[in-house]
Amino acid sequence: MLFGKHINRYYVKHLPVLLLGIVALIMVDYVQLIVPELYRMVINGMNKGEVLYEGAMVPFDINFLLDKICLPLIVVILLMVVGRFIWRICFFGSAIKVETDLRGRMFDRCKDLSQEYYMVNKVGNMMSLFTNDLETVQDCFGSGVLYLCDAVMLGGLALMKMTNMNRVLTLLSLVPLSLMLAVGLIVGKYMTLKWEERQAAFSSLSDFSQDSFAGISVIKAFVKEGKELLAFKKLNKDNEKVNVEYVKLSTLMHISITLLIESVTCIILGYGGYLVYVGTFDAGQLLEFFGYFNSIIWPVMAIAELIEMRSRGKASLARISELLDAVPAVVDSENATDDRPIAGDIEFRNLTFRYPGGEYDVLKDVSFKIQRGERVGIIGKTGSGKTTIVDLLLRTYNVPDGSIFLDGRDVNTIPIKTVRKYAAYVPQDNFLFSDTIEANIAFATDGGGEEEIVRAARLADVDDNIREFGMGYKTVLGERGTTVSGGQKQRISIARAVMKNAPILILDDSVSAVDVKTEKSILENLQKERTGTTILIAHRVTTVEKMDKIVYVEDGRILAVGSHAELLSTCPEYRRMVELQRLDDMENGEGGQN
Repeated sequence: MLFGKHINRYYVKHLPVLLLGIVALIMVDYVQLIVPELYRMVINGMNKGEVLYEGAMVPFDINFLLDKICLPLIVVILLMVVGRFIWRICFFGSAIKVETDLRGRMFDRCKDLSQEYYMVNKVGNMMSLFTNDLETVQDCFGSGVLYLCDAVMLGGLALMKMTNMNRVLTLLSLVPLSLMLAVGLIVGKYMTLKWEERQAAFSSLSDFSQDSFAGISVIKAFVKEGKELLAFKKLNKDNEKVNVEYVKLSTLMHISITLLIESVTCIILGYGGYLVYVGTFDAGQLLEFFGYFNSIIWPVMAIAELIEMRSRGKASLARISELLDAVPAVVDSENATDDRPIAGDIEFRNLTFRYPGGEYDVLKDVSFKIQRGERVGIIGKTGSGKTTIVDLLLRTYNVPDGSIFLDGRDVNTIPIKTVRKYAAYVPQDNFLFSDTIEANIAFATDGGGEEEIVRAARLADVDDNIREFGMGYKTVLGERGTTVSGGQKQRISIARAVMKNAPILILDDSVSAVDVKTEKSILENLQKERTGTTILIAHRVTTVEKMDKIVYVEDGRILAVGSHAELLSTCPEYRRMVELQRLDDMENGEGGQN
């Protein structure tokens, strides 16, 4: 059986069903041990013509055979069939429920964990927890209860009957079994270590496969199929190596068990034959003793299987527990109780921020205000801290108290869910689900009608493109939206955010993959239709020059805040960026005429 903080609760939760299964198992074990007695009576009756039954010698005839042997044997078989059906339902059914509940808890924990956790733990490793490790724990829960109870009940009952028949022969039979138990315990410790290595190797293989499949277009574009194949071959070999090492240990233990069990057979044949020779046993009793020993073989094998299973389960449960015990880095503070609606007033006040584990501040003394309904552009060089500003606004990371305010309220006094409920976000890395375009656009809402979905698509200037697909809005996208172009992917993501109709809309470099005409159309649509606060992060001045306000960021600092005209006259760095981009546009224009 498997024990641990995250598994013990299920033994209590499913105790009534497990007890029913144990009762059925005891019944099966008890009636199973009646069979050797029936064999003894058959053998002795055939040899002597009479048989000892209930303390008296009775003739062994057809009536005795039918009434006292065949009929009880039929009853035993029926009870064993019913009992085995019951305990299988109880043990294995409970194990499936445990797996289902654990999977739900794991997924729930995954959705609560912060961005920092996923920067360290890769998708392939996470998937191995939900497949291999969870399946191993489920197997250990159901089969573990079965093996332990069966070993104790069936083994104990058979051992009692063997002892009553002949203590010396029973003790001689137990010596190899004791050696087998010792071998199992020693080998089991090493098997736990090898199973951990096996799961780690499988996780690495899963990580590499996931990355390769996701980036297959890049691999082909750079003609690196051979390099990727060699890297995969190495990981596959490492995976093969640790699996073979584990199988070797497992095989060694099973061979040792088989050898020791066969040695017991030799002992019973040798010493048991001697007891028949001297008249202590008769042929029927020797067969009966063999029947009890055959019944005890399964419990002995169950103990060995339990040792191996616990080795695997212990390692897998440790990996699952690591996930379940992971503490979200970003959580609501104790005073985060203000869940009033957010209108869209935003203020950054002397915010300085460093990423967890970082070596320097990525934002330094950031201060600016955004009035509700304003259209604000955030611009600056790559790596200047633009995305970090909106990430902190959405509480992707923890922020100091008194540094960010929404509607005049400290963001740390507002529940994280409330902050994100009243904001719609289009990140740089636009993600689309492997679902219909319609479902992707409606994802941000509890369910929108067709008119609302089409309206959002028109605002994002992607309606015409969607209707060109054979299935229109019912078109199913490939993984991560690979079946649409970069520009279409961006615009579908914008439509999804617009569909939410939140007071705050954040577009993080979300029109970089579209042409100037389409960009202009999207921005004009948003200006006409939206009344809430809009924050647009961009690299190009032309994207934000018509915004109500522009925030210029450089090296984590706010150098200037104002309209395009104000920044041109007051901020040399901004003016220099405008001139450089204008020169770049002129050069590109000249190049296009050649």
